[in-house]
Amino acid sequence: MKLNKTTQKIDNNVCKALKLACEDFTSEVDGFCWLTHRANYTNFPASLVVTCIFNIDAEVIAAKEQKVDDHLRDVIQKQLLKVGIVLKNVRHNVHLDSEESCLRDHSGQWPERLKLRVTKQKPTQSKQFGR
Repeated sequence: MKLNKTTQKIDNNVCKALKLACEDFTSEVDGFCWLTHRANYTNFPASLVVTCIFNIDAEVIAAKEQKVDDHLRDVIQKQLLKVGIVLKNVRHNVHLDSEESCLRDHSGQWPERLKLRVTKQKPTQSKQFGR
């Protein structure tokens, strides 16, 4: 879907913030591979969904047990805040997933897998970082 100029500027700011977060994560978070986002810009920022992808399920479980997921959310929230995007409930906006789960459940088809996590919104833009 083609974005208008205002929406494109918002998306560019989201991309800039998430790229910085992704660069931090790849060097400091075990198992982290990449991240992606999607949003319905008619209901932004509430509709923003960021998915942090790890290699295997065990790394996702470990990240949650060690509260690394909270760190990921904090960094993402701070980077988005720097570009003027305020999230009301970052737990609603940021999720963890794994390459292993996608391969097992969706034959490695990330667009199909990510579309399932979107409730009451159509994804208008999805970009990946860190791949």
